Amino acid sequence: MKKLLIIMAMASSLFVTGCAGAYVDAVPADEVYDAGVAPGPGYVWVDGEWTWGGGRYVYHRGHWDNGHPGRTWQKGSWAHTSHGYHWNGGHWR
Repeated sequence: MKKLLIIMAMASSLFVTGCAGAYVDAVPADEVYDAGVAPGPGYVWVDGEWTWGGGRYVYHRGHWDNGHPGRTWQKGSWAHTSHGYHWNGGHWR
C-alpha cells in the first residue's frame, strides 16, 4: 500500500509539472509569412499553431486544407491567466 501511495504521489507531481510548463510570461512574437494562393476551389487556410515542446512554445506554419463542409476554422489564440499566457489551439466548428 505504501508503494502505491508513493507511485501515485510521484505521478501526480509529474502531471502538475507538465501542465504548469504550458504557461509563459510573455506571448511569443507573431510569425508573419505569405500563405500564397489556394491550391484549388474549396480550400480553406488553417492558421499556424503554437505547440508546447522542449520546454517552450514552437510555431508550426499554417496550411491549406480542403475544408470540412458546413464548418469553419476557428483560429487559435493566446489567453492570459494568473499563471501567465497559454495557447488555446484552433479547431473546426
